[in-house]
Amino acid sequence: MDIVTKRPRGTEDKLPREIYKWQTVEKVARDTAEAYGCKEIRTPTFEHTELFQRGVGDTTDVVQKEMYTFEDKKGRSITLKPEGTAGVVRAAIENGLLNDALPLKTYYFTRCFRYEAPQSGRLREFNQFGVEVFGAAEPSSDAEVIALANSVIERLGVKNVLLKINSIGCPACRAEYHKALKEYYGQYKDKLCDTCLERLERNPMRLLDCKSEICSEFKKDAPMILDYLCDDCKTHFESVKKRLDALEIKYEVDPLIVRGLDYYTNTVFEFVSDEIGSQAAVCAGGRYNGLVEEIGGSPLAGLGFAMGLERMIMVMDSQKAEYAPEKKCDLYIATFDEETNIYAMTLAQKLRAEGFWAEYDTVGRSFKAQMKYANKINAAFCMVIGSDELAGGFAKLKRMSDGEEISVKLDDGFAERLNTLIMDISL
Repeated sequence: MDIVTKRPRGTEDKLPREIYKWQTVEKVARDTAEAYGCKEIRTPTFEHTELFQRGVGDTTDVVQKEMYTFEDKKGRSITLKPEGTAGVVRAAIENGLLNDALPLKTYYFTRCFRYEAPQSGRLREFNQFGVEVFGAAEPSSDAEVIALANSVIERLGVKNVLLKINSIGCPACRAEYHKALKEYYGQYKDKLCDTCLERLERNPMRLLDCKSEICSEFKKDAPMILDYLCDDCKTHFESVKKRLDALEIKYEVDPLIVRGLDYYTNTVFEFVSDEIGSQAAVCAGGRYNGLVEEIGGSPLAGLGFAMGLERMIMVMDSQKAEYAPEKKCDLYIATFDEETNIYAMTLAQKLRAEGFWAEYDTVGRSFKAQMKYANKINAAFCMVIGSDELAGGFAKLKRMSDGEEISVKLDDGFAERLNTLIMDISL
């Protein structure tokens, strides 16, 4: 196959025949976020590379191995965004949004890019729905953000998704934890993979993310962060759990969740499903109280999550979840000659202005071919306009599902009558 007609590895085409799935998920996510008081924000597809080096963390796999980075024509280093949070923080600082009434609640749909081995549920270009909240330091905001993500999942009808939570503490108690990790893993230095050997000195918590068989065995007996939390972090985490209990949101405490990005503090969480692989996360997030300051703003609490849309749709498909029905053509208007075709064009235009999906022949098909086409596009109704119909102001409306024909008047009330007939089909 010619490379020009083949999509790049790790990307997908979202085709018209399945786009209704995406529209269903996006509408549920949007409506849910807005019910929680979030407002949409849209940020650029690419940012200055330094934003991700500083915000995501230069010791992470994302920054070290996975970013799509290039120089523009003036030699500036630019990166296609590998995640959504850093760009939102940058936009909030640059545009003064953090000077407005707090908390600032935002949501977004964005494409992200990471160079990693493509596999089921893991692409190099992928889509995320995300929520970011600023200026809310209380445990109630942690529970609120988790509840928002949980609500999206429930409203989509997705079952058997497990919420896992953890606390990775603040910089003070995490420093003590890092010492314990270095001491523990130090005894296995000669057995660690090269990546973990490097992480041991720069960011030992990343060792708990390693998927290699040998390193995974070591982490079973590794020190747990929950044993090193300071009193404030313990109190915060217990308060988050208390609120999740009050909301009747089931969860499991998993001390091995540390998240793959450096900006997280305190609460971290994942919603995981085993239907698209072994415990694959469909949504993940947490608190990042130091990120705004790290990027260049004044100290301000922050938290949020990102939901992978490809993975969510994979889970929904595996569970045969219901999507909003695919939009179908309401009316196809079949014609015989130029005069009737022009009438069909004007009628279709009026119906479209009223919100109907109306079609007529624009490619010169015969009458028989027009009727076949009406069937192919699953038109709810078909109407034939000939010279007699033009002269008399009446036409036969054929319901395609059963062939029943109804005589209708072609006047200003036609759109209203068509809507009633369509509603009857829906019911």
